[in-house]
Amino acid sequence: MRTLLLAAAMLVAVPASAAITYVGKIDVPGGATDLSTLGNGPNLNRLSFGSDMIYDRRLGVFHGISDRGPGGGTIDWAPRIETFRVDTAANGGISNFQVIGTTEFRQTNGQVFSGLNPSRQPAGAGVLGPALDSEGIARLPNGNFLVADEYGPSVYETKPNGTFVRAFTQPANVLPRDGNGNPDFANGRPTIVNGRQDNRGYEGLTVSGDGKTAWGILQDPLVNEGGSNDGRRSRNLRIVQFDVATGQSTGQFIYRLESIADINARLPAANAFGATNQGRSIGVSSITWVGGTKFLVIERDNRGQGPDNLITPNGPAGTKRVYLIDLAGATDVSGTSLAGSNGLPGGVTAVSKTLFLDVQAALVAAGEIMPEKLEGLAIGPLLAGGGFALLLATDNDFSVTQNADGIQFDVCTDGTAAFTQVALGALCPTGQALVPSRLYSFAVTGADFASFDKAAFAVPEPSSWAMLIAGFGLVGAAMRRRRRAAALAA
Repeated sequence: MRTLLLAAAMLVAVPASAAITYVGKIDVPGGATDLSTLGNGPNLNRLSFGSDMIYDRRLGVFHGISDRGPGGGTIDWAPRIETFRVDTAANGGISNFQVIGTTEFRQTNGQVFSGLNPSRQPAGAGVLGPALDSEGIARLPNGNFLVADEYGPSVYETKPNGTFVRAFTQPANVLPRDGNGNPDFANGRPTIVNGRQDNRGYEGLTVSGDGKTAWGILQDPLVNEGGSNDGRRSRNLRIVQFDVATGQSTGQFIYRLESIADINARLPAANAFGATNQGRSIGVSSITWVGGTKFLVIERDNRGQGPDNLITPNGPAGTKRVYLIDLAGATDVSGTSLAGSNGLPGGVTAVSKTLFLDVQAALVAAGEIMPEKLEGLAIGPLLAGGGFALLLATDNDFSVTQNADGIQFDVCTDGTAAFTQVALGALCPTGQALVPSRLYSFAVTGADFASFDKAAFAVPEPSSWAMLIAGFGLVGAAMRRRRRAAALAA
């Protein structure tokens, strides 16, 4: 079997006294391809897997997802799951990235879902239809996937082969509507006056170990909540809780973003964020259940290296962090409006929140380039010496940008602020390469590991995974069908 093989950049070993230590990364070349059967080329099988990520503990593999595709919703890309393996050393270091499966999300009629913006779909902006911007992934005990969509926002259940099973019912207050109360899944303010902000729907999704409860987290506050009824000014975004059996929402809780004032205190004055950046340029990218009512959440700004934002053209990055949060004691705000104020209404308690890992500080200390979109988080393998590997992934946006006419370009960089736009699929200039996807590994040991609920590391019963092994195609004919994968060096 031919697979996609990539070498790791190994860093330091884990000191005995360390609790959370950066131990290495893998750079996955921006031009790498996946195992899609839809065809070859940047708009058909270019690899991007970091929009979210989970670890299948029984099989020892990761499932990462693309978002809506290269072109930011301007082309008919098929959103998908990328299944991959990495080798994990005793200290948590990672190496040998291998794509072993690619699964497109498909409608019940067998047609693939489309990353094309709803306004570009036949039914128009008011109908979600086949439009899918996949940004969160979770796994049910029966082997089925849950996927969070940012366009809706939506939560879908799919079979292991990516085929649609059902959609969860969304609470009315998160759905985008215009001033006449009509749904609008494509436009932003001022066209929409209620619901999620444009391109700020569910950015993360997770499920409890027993598979009974799921949680989706919005990237930013609702468009109509906050000071001046403008979500861009607010710190208060929503976590929506679902009963998996019924697909109905059973609660909403407030997660408070770090304040712009605190972030600006870490930045040069010339690079400070403005008031309307609070709930727009700062947001969350992932949520991962870690036992009971606790979760890990990625919170980040929109600065750093990406195809539209190479290195720091808008100033230094201010925040890339992982927080440990707890829903215990938080108020259910399903029927509560947060319009008109950036604070919380009387009697409302937000989820508790503790800094777990300052990713930016760790990467700066290691001399790493700061990525713009840190989006995937997975509780990885247990380590031989105690603890576990915490893996974080970046979304490299396929290293593609586009102009106002929708013409796409590949973006090449030498790892500094220098970059070049070339025709889609063309070679980069000498000394430059497409923006890579990145996997970072942190070893979580000592007291930080001991504080975790061991349910977060439970291995599913074999009977629960029969559908996965047979249906997802990790064995037999399905693997033979994927033998055309190319082998690349890092």
